Amino acid sequence: MYDFELDTFQRQAIDALEAGESVLVAAPTGSGKTVVAEHAVGLALAGGGKAFYTTPIKALSNQKFHDLVHMYGSDRVGLLTGDNAVNGDAPIVVMTTEVLRNMIYARSPALTNLQFVVLDEVHFLQDAYRGPVWEEVMIHLPREVRLVCLSATVSNADELADWISTVRGPTATIVESKRPVELVNLYGVDDRTSEQMHLLPVLLDGAPNPQGHRFDLAEPPGQRRGRRRFATPRRVETIEVLAERDLLPAIYFIFSRAACDDAMRATVAAGLRLTNEEERARIRTIVERHMAGLTDDDLDVLQYATWQNGLEAGVAAHHAGMVPPFKEAVEECFAQGLVKAVFATETLALGINMPARTVVIEKLTKFTGERHEFLTAGQYTQLTGRAGRRGIDEIGHAVVLWSPFVPFQDIAALASSRSFVLTSAFRPTYNMAANLVRRYPADEAHHLLNLSFAQYQADQAVVRMETRLAKREGQLAELQARAHCERGSVEEYRALLDAERGRVVEQRRSINADVESGLADLKPGDVIALRGGKNGGRVAIISASHRKGGTVKVRAITENRRVLNLGVDDFAEAPVVMSTIEMPEPFAPNNANFQRQVANALHRSAARSPKPKGPGREPSDRLDPAGDAWQHPVADCPDRDDHVRASRQAARAAAEVRDLHSQIEGRTESLARTFDRVLQLLEAWGYLDGWTLTNRGEQLVRIFHESDLLLAESMEAGLLDDLDAPSLAGLVSCFTYEHRSPVPAAPPWYPSPKLRHRVTQVEQLAMDLNADEKHSRLPLTRPPDPSFFALAYAWAAGESLDHVLDDEDLSGGDFVRNIKQLIDLLRQIGDAARAPETARTARLAADQIFRGVVAVSSAIGTAAEPEPEPQPEPEPEREPIA
Repeated sequence: MYDFELDTFQRQAIDALEAGESVLVAAPTGSGKTVVAEHAVGLALAGGGKAFYTTPIKALSNQKFHDLVHMYGSDRVGLLTGDNAVNGDAPIVVMTTEVLRNMIYARSPALTNLQFVVLDEVHFLQDAYRGPVWEEVMIHLPREVRLVCLSATVSNADELADWISTVRGPTATIVESKRPVELVNLYGVDDRTSEQMHLLPVLLDGAPNPQGHRFDLAEPPGQRRGRRRFATPRRVETIEVLAERDLLPAIYFIFSRAACDDAMRATVAAGLRLTNEEERARIRTIVERHMAGLTDDDLDVLQYATWQNGLEAGVAAHHAGMVPPFKEAVEECFAQGLVKAVFATETLALGINMPARTVVIEKLTKFTGERHEFLTAGQYTQLTGRAGRRGIDEIGHAVVLWSPFVPFQDIAALASSRSFVLTSAFRPTYNMAANLVRRYPADEAHHLLNLSFAQYQADQAVVRMETRLAKREGQLAELQARAHCERGSVEEYRALLDAERGRVVEQRRSINADVESGLADLKPGDVIALRGGKNGGRVAIISASHRKGGTVKVRAITENRRVLNLGVDDFAEAPVVMSTIEMPEPFAPNNANFQRQVANALHRSAARSPKPKGPGREPSDRLDPAGDAWQHPVADCPDRDDHVRASRQAARAAAEVRDLHSQIEGRTESLARTFDRVLQLLEAWGYLDGWTLTNRGEQLVRIFHESDLLLAESMEAGLLDDLDAPSLAGLVSCFTYEHRSPVPAAPPWYPSPKLRHRVTQVEQLAMDLNADEKHSRLPLTRPPDPSFFALAYAWAAGESLDHVLDDEDLSGGDFVRNIKQLIDLLRQIGDAARAPETARTARLAADQIFRGVVAVSSAIGTAAEPEPEPQPEPEPEREPIA
């Protein structure tokens, strides 16, 4: 049946399917799990039935759709995602897991004659937000439907399969721990004494390399003396070394989008070229195909030129901040061996088929938004799973770079660990409760909840959490002791410090306003001074521009013809005009000859001007010595800084202890009792009457969203009625958008007092709901966030992408993703709203924002060209390193 020899685990899984069982296949990335899924699809077709293939993300659904079309033909394969609905009645349908969950609750006729459901990446069930969907599907699918569950290698696969057997019937557990390509873990260290990068094995015969410990610091990082001998290798240097050792292509993981972009730009700026002319021509062809639907203005605002330069040099970034056409072009170029180095965030590790010869992990710690956490063994395995291309590489390489904060023994422990325990994130939601009431009698609904994997794991989980709680409480006691000061309350002193820093921030804002005003007064020909750094000295203004929101940017030129783009961040105080020079005619600030004449005039005027002492940005975070904090008795304590540091750490530890207590309490009571509290709240708010849905409840069953009840209540209160399409899009964005940047969001903008009042009413509903949730000991619904209102309104009103994103601290990829989420929720409102006009407006709003870069980013596109047969890789053309 297959034109290649099956691995043992594949044969075992296929035998189990032939015997009428469901299967759980846990195997490393790239090992060939999909062969099992494809066999199940073939069995369904042979039996005259249907098969659904579900994936956690739309990109994976699109990829699998193309694969199955290639195998079975376009007439037999369909696709259902939030973006696309193609041939939904086909016998094989690829979809996201949420689409299948919604079909089950809606009792869709498409479920008739369904024989197999493939649940790809089933380890997603531990995802805090989306994980419960997998369990809902497994619990509520008709019992006669068999499952093919595909997972990364997990330590408790038997436990998961035992649970699936309990819920679904006989399920075979097939575990393959051997990687298809051998993995060698390497340690990358920059040695300043020899000006070279060391690459040494982390493990020798399965044990830590005894040479590794010599790179650890002799003193803790905060107490080192002199210049440290070892350092983290620079990104450009790392790529150079990998190229020299024939270890490209590589995926270089950096847990920061901005750092990925910086790394790509730095590699290009260093003159590194990893492609030849033929490869660059093929890259341009691929890029043109993916960019076909974008306008020149769209490409400008998305910084297309910079991105394309990197791609043609053989390097690229890949992260969620990029729009899908850019990411897909990178993926295709990488899959064809044209791009040799991709700087990526961990999102690349999730399912997309992009294996590499080498994976580089820059740091083993990751900032979660609150604190830095060490990578788990499961996360490390997921990242390094990309190393080694089956059929091309005999060995894959995973390079971990040196850090002063991570001793070698921790790296060795991570590389040798095989622990990846899957835990459930299941909990009853309001929508789930409404659908259970709609479909089942009370006793059966409670029984189904107690069948969840979460309940199955509860007793074991409590033991682990209790252990963690005891450890954290001990750490909290130590921190509280360190935070104690005999001279006074450290907590009071810390509060005064925070208040003083707040005043410093306000003072800085006032200074920035003065700078903005000074910049607005500058005219071409004005000579000002910059202080400090490589741009210090006198510069002449050659143009000024006023941006959206009042922001002013000026272009200036130095005597050596360096053109600078200056804004408020480049000045510590308002710029002062020292003199004025005459501008050449005609006025052409972008012309090289014009700029040369201005630079010469600036040079000639230098002899007549004093040495510049003008403003330059030197930010200060020092506190005012006259402030209240300095009068506090703790301020004079010699251990003051240690007390404050410990106090801050204790506050975080105390919050974690409270969270653990809450989790343990939640685990030790049954999910069914939590479900009862959800039902009580729904009845109090008028969505249930005993075990019967009210009209409100019937509306709730069609809303699948994290803020489901808040949105349903807003609809019931008429807050979405009597609005035009742009206004409704802006208002609904308050439910879908969440500002996550550490920089506070700008004050929201509203087109009318009516819309401002509507948002205020939604916020009041959220506070009322949170109060009842807190009283009922239920998770709090996230409050609405109007930060995206203006962008959603402008996009729905037909504004161009460059106008919408002008001066906004939001990437093109984030904009597209948020608009897609908004489209999905607007379409749900179009189906759920009882007021016909509101439903029509919601559908209209969804249609109006599905355009431009959003529509292009939602297209299925064409399948990537087949990968050519492996050939000896040519020596890359490389220019001298700058």
